Formats: sequence, C-alpha cells, structure tokens
Amino acid sequence: MNAIPVKGDVAALWQWCLDIARRRRQGLRPVDADLPLSWSRAQGYALQHGWDDEARTLFALFKPLLDRHGDDAAWTIGQLGQSLDGCIATHRGDSCFVNGPEGLVHLHRLRALCDAVIVGASTVCLDNPQLTTRRVPGDNPTRVVLDPSLRVPAGARVFTDGQAPTLLVCDVAHRARAELRLGAAHVVALPRHAALGHRLSLAEVVGALRARGLRLLFVEGGGVTVSAFVQQHCLDRLHLIVAPVVIGAGHPGLQVRRSDAMGDALRPPARTFALGGDVLWDLALSKPPRPVSD
Repeated sequence: MNAIPVKGDVAALWQWCLDIARRRRQGLRPVDADLPLSWSRAQGYALQHGWDDEARTLFALFKPLLDRHGDDAAWTIGQLGQSLDGCIATHRGDSCFVNGPEGLVHLHRLRALCDAVIVGASTVCLDNPQLTTRRVPGDNPTRVVLDPSLRVPAGARVFTDGQAPTLLVCDVAHRARAELRLGAAHVVALPRHAALGHRLSLAEVVGALRARGLRLLFVEGGGVTVSAFVQQHCLDRLHLIVAPVVIGAGHPGLQVRRSDAMGDALRPPARTFALGGDVLWDLALSKPPRPVSD
C-alpha cells in the first residue's frame, strides 16, 4: 500500500498540480517548457526526475484527475469518509471526526483541483459547511447545493459568506422562490422524475453544470448524495476513505444496489493509499468492472 505524503517535495508538487488545473480551466495546452512534467495524449502526465518518493505517491493518487484535459475534462469524482462498519456519523449525527486530519487536507485538495464542489441539502443543514480550500493553497471552487425541496436555510454560509460563487439546484416547482432568494443567475431548476423515485436526474444536473462551464465536478457528500451519484452511474471516480473505528448503528455511508450473488457485486478497479491512520480506496467507477472469478 502506498503512503500519501505530508512533507518533502509535496509543497512544490502541489503548486504544479494547481498550475495544471489552471491551464485546464483556461483551455491552454497541458504542458509547456517550464513544467517539470511531461505529457502525452496516450499516457497523460508523467513526473520527470528529481522528485522524492512522497511527492511521487501524491502525484500517483491525483494523476487520474490531473490527466483530464480538453474533451476528457468532463469528469466527476466523489469522496466519502466512513467507519469500518460503513457509517459516516453516529445515530445522533455526530461526524466530528470520523476521519483523521490528513483526510481533511485531501478533501481541500480535491476542492482546489475541481471546478465545482457538490453537496446535498442535508449536509448543508447539519454541518453548515464553507466548502473552501482554506487548508491548502488553491482557488475556491463554485459551490453547488442539491436542494430539490428548498430545505436549506437562506442564512447558510454558502449563500452568505461571499467566499465563492454558489449555485442552488432545486425542483422546477420552487424556481420562483429560489430566484427571489438568491437571484436567477444562482438557481438551476430541474424536474424530478417518477422513474427515479421522484428524485432529480443527476445526469441532468451534471449536464446543467457543464453548460455553465463547470466540467470537472467534485461530489463531496453526504452519504446519500454520493450514493445517488453511484446508483445513477454519474460518478467516474470515488475516493472512499475508511477509518479504523466502529460506530455501530449510525448514519450509513456508501449505499449501492443490492447484489443477490457475489458474481453480481460491483467490483471496480481499485488502488489503496494510506492516509494517516485511514485507508483511501481509489475506485475507478467509469471503467468496466472486473469479472468475479468462480
């Protein structure tokens, strides 16, 4: 298992990661002569000589995201932290902190590399998050709140702190009220579908965000929202961070379709990285699952 670095040449590498993200957003060529990395259309980015092992491990973790460029930049990555028994919080909603501090740094790095960060209404109601990059260098992403029924209070920090643009995605029935609250430019109104259990089509959500120029999307939480993106086949990659703690009957983490036989179970290509005392599972959901052997 690889270990995610916290020092060494990581600070220098991180600045190059931010430069790659900036070039992608501006539609520039993947690399130029000044970058200490090479690029090929077939292999993506590769580190040149001179980086220590810690920096190389961090680069390996983020490479699938950094390689998004041009037409490939339309990509969605998710992250979810949970306990050994699959909980993201206690039954009373206490989630501080399931994962260690290294997980928070990783979370902020994902925000910095992506165009938008997406959360569900329950996450905003319970945690009142800022969704900024305050733990790492990097620009704040556009914040997107999925709130079909308009449950999130108007005074939530994402709507009032002015630290980054914020979009509210709601049901078309609540468009007028949402636009009165936030302004039409900050509202995405979409229909809910009976075939999806009267939920939003996340493919339509993704399409609406990309129409606004937000192509590389980060689904941060909570468990219901990340699981819904997996269930609706709208997540290309998932970073699942598992902490060595057993919570008991708490709020569930990742929930996917039920498999009646192991041969039907979702088994995506996976890599593991040590993240402090936690383990990060890097799951490639957009690739065909590996067949289960007899």
